[in-house]
Amino acid sequence: MAHKIIVEAEERMKKAAEGLRRELGGVRTGKATPALLDTVRVEAYGQLMALNQVGQVSAPEPRLLVVQPYDKSLVKAVHKAILQADLGLNPTDDGIVVRVPIPTLTEERRKDLVKLVAKFAEEARVHLRQVRHEVIHDLKKQGKDGDLPEDEERKLEAETQKLTDRYVGTVDELLKKKTAEVMEV
Repeated sequence: MAHKIIVEAEERMKKAAEGLRRELGGVRTGKATPALLDTVRVEAYGQLMALNQVGQVSAPEPRLLVVQPYDKSLVKAVHKAILQADLGLNPTDDGIVVRVPIPTLTEERRKDLVKLVAKFAEEARVHLRQVRHEVIHDLKKQGKDGDLPEDEERKLEAETQKLTDRYVGTVDELLKKKTAEVMEV
């Protein structure tokens, strides 16, 4: 029962780290990455669809994304969707593919992005600490109710702290890597 709590805590912490990884993937750096367009929704076939459902996104060059719609009639819709996504990108199309040049970031914009990345990382850390708090609270309750021996309770609390430290380390590593990526000229 108590070990189940630790396994569930690890699952929740893993999800927090993965969520951060996804959020950071959408933060624009100076380099072209298909993940930049993950938030773009295209009006196709009478509904809004994710860009990656209506076309293939690739990065053939460090500063260029190319979107190849599966249906040629959607080229204009893809172009319009990228413009309206408010990503600061200026796509062009030739009737077959949509090219999205990635402009270099200004120093000021880089610093703003670093702040945003740090905010995402802090939110992930807060979530991890919340999970730790809930697990320790559950362990103490089980100890108080007599369902868990005191030494086992302490051992599991220490395990929970180690788990939290490990995932906070993962978050810090993701933050460091993304910050270096953003600041790279």
